[in-house]
Amino acid sequence: MTGPKTPKWRQLANEVRRQIEDGLYPQGAVLPQLKPAAEEAGVSYETMRAAYKALESEGLVRSVKRTGFVVLEAPGRRRVTRGTTITRDPARGYVFPAASRPDEPWETHGRPFRALVSAPPVVADHLGIPAGTKTLRRRRVTSPAGEPPFQLVDTWISPDAVEDAPQTAEPSTGPGGYLDRLEEAGHGPMSWTETIRVRAPEREEAQLLTISPVMPILETTIVGTSARTQRPIEVTVRVIPGDRVELVSELQRARSARWPVTPVKQKQ
Repeated sequence: MTGPKTPKWRQLANEVRRQIEDGLYPQGAVLPQLKPAAEEAGVSYETMRAAYKALESEGLVRSVKRTGFVVLEAPGRRRVTRGTTITRDPARGYVFPAASRPDEPWETHGRPFRALVSAPPVVADHLGIPAGTKTLRRRRVTSPAGEPPFQLVDTWISPDAVEDAPQTAEPSTGPGGYLDRLEEAGHGPMSWTETIRVRAPEREEAQLLTISPVMPILETTIVGTSARTQRPIEVTVRVIPGDRVELVSELQRARSARWPVTPVKQKQ
């Protein structure tokens, strides 16, 4: 809604948003360059830039070097019911709470990446190794078939675990994936903990997900612990653009919240 006290940059952002929604600027189109757009609107360059940056923060456009602000495809938002149950599929192995739907085909964008790279401090802390230790990272960018990149997934496997299960470092980890190979190597049955947070993307993450660098991302970190050593041996970090997903949880009543309410007896 635009009112008399609405800042000019916000009024301009609202107008350009309407033009995008009406199809004047379709997916892939480049918005008018800042200087001529500002002159036509009778505002300063910085005011026009603030309007475009507001649209960028909403995920509607993306600033591309030497091109300008490009209109992005409007992604569908997915409702993800977050449970705490890990299931198993005969073909895929373990299935964690995620955004996929039963029998929905997904595809990989680009080529999956695997290499020994320096473990960042957070991952190193989880694995109990010095920061910078060369650690196996398996990276892939995936989405439902036909959709733009939906998530970037990095799996880090501790050096000791790779030594126990060398196939985890191979291009194909076989039926059930790397988790089955780790458990077969003596670490099963593994257990997992999950942490969820919202943060700003790193530059490389924004590029791989083709999102604005100011678009918040949802990050989930799952840490797998060995039953044999009782130490974490793998860390999987999944990042999803903030405009692509919303989390849903079904709330349960405790006994103290049961209905009908039990009357409180008054002391005589």
